Order: sequence, then structure tokens, then C-alpha cells
Amino acid sequence: MEQAYGAGKAGGAFDPLTFFQQPQTILRLVCWLFSIVIFGCIANEGYVNRPDEVEEYCIFNRNQNACNYGVGMGSLAFLSCAAFLALDVYFPQISSVKDRKKAVLADVGVSAFWSFIWFVGFCFLANQWQVAKPEDNPLKEGADAARAAITFSFFSIFTWAGQAFLAFQRYKLGADSALFSQDYTDPSQDPAAAATTATDYMAYTGDMDAPDNTGGMYDGSAGYQSQGY
Repeated sequence: MEQAYGAGKAGGAFDPLTFFQQPQTILRLVCWLFSIVIFGCIANEGYVNRPDEVEEYCIFNRNQNACNYGVGMGSLAFLSCAAFLALDVYFPQISSVKDRKKAVLADVGVSAFWSFIWFVGFCFLANQWQVAKPEDNPLKEGADAARAAITFSFFSIFTWAGQAFLAFQRYKLGADSALFSQDYTDPSQDPAAAATTATDYMAYTGDMDAPDNTGGMYDGSAGYQSQGY
């Protein structure tokens, strides 16, 4: 079960070295870094103007929606990565199987969602950059930042898709376990159940081994009882 849910036992101590060596943690940090690059490039150098203008416009074909999309989605992706990193840290402390299942399913859904968002973002930004007019930016200011935002939007499609795949693999590993798919209590791990079972077994074997000196009939509850004739 622990292999499906991550390193460490429920309630165990957090091990930073093991945590940062996990593939899902490494990939999530990469997604986090890419989101910083995207919204950072657009926020810092994504607005330019002509020499005869004072007001600055979005570098992507002067389409304000393109810059808003890049900055907004980059910021939200950054926060999403931070939230799931915190969940990954807390994950080994979750003792409820149902809660662990929900966390893994949330990771699958959110990661797939962001992969789609960055696919849309890449197409949107690349298209607006392609149709941008050179006269709107004669000095070509912020061109490298615009290309970086487009490039890392493209890379983010695959990093988030990879994150979704890893989360789905964890879910499949958990789904193969009875502890994951249903509420199950192992009697050997339940002292009360084990004690009750042992008592019942001893009582049963004691009745069966007791000699029948009465010549009576077995009534199924208290051994053999004599009959009156």
C-alpha cells in the first residue's frame, strides 16, 4: 500500500532526502519553475510601445487577453504546484485510505487539467506572436521574453502530462490493493477481533473434546445434555 501512496508510513517522520528524490516531486518542481518563467517573462517584459507612444501594449499582437492569460495561468499554476507540494509532504501522515485515494485522484485531475490549459496557452500565445506586426515593436523589445514564454508553455504541456501519468500510476497501484478499493480490516491487526476469535475457538474445541459420559444429545450450544426417559 505504501508503494502506491508514497514513501513512509502513515504518521511517520518526514524524510526530505527521500521526498525530493521521488519522481513526482522532481517533476512537480519542474512544473513550478516553468510557471515562474512564463508569468515572470510576460509580467516583466511582455508590454511594449512604439517610440511615439506612451501607453504600453501586450507584446503578443497588442492582445491584452494573451498577456492576461499567460500571467494569470502562470500564477495559478505556480500556486497549484505549491499546494500539491505541501500535500505531498503531508501525504505520508494521512492514515485514511479514502482520503489518500481522493488526494491521488485530485492529482490526476488537476495535472491533466493544467496540461490542457498549457496546450491552449501555447497555441494562443504562438498564434498571437506570429501575427504581431513588426511596426508595433520596431526595437524588438521583449522578443526573447515572449519566445521564452511560448517555449515554456509548450514544455509545460508535457511536464504536467507526465505528472498526471505518475499520479495515475500511483492510483493503479492502490486500486490493486484491497485496502484501497474497500473498507477492510485485517482481523490479525485488530486485537479485539483476534481475542474474540481465539475465545470462540477455544470454547468450541473444548466442547468437542469433552467426553460424552451422559449418553445424551448435542444441542449445539452447551455441549451434550442428558435426556430423561
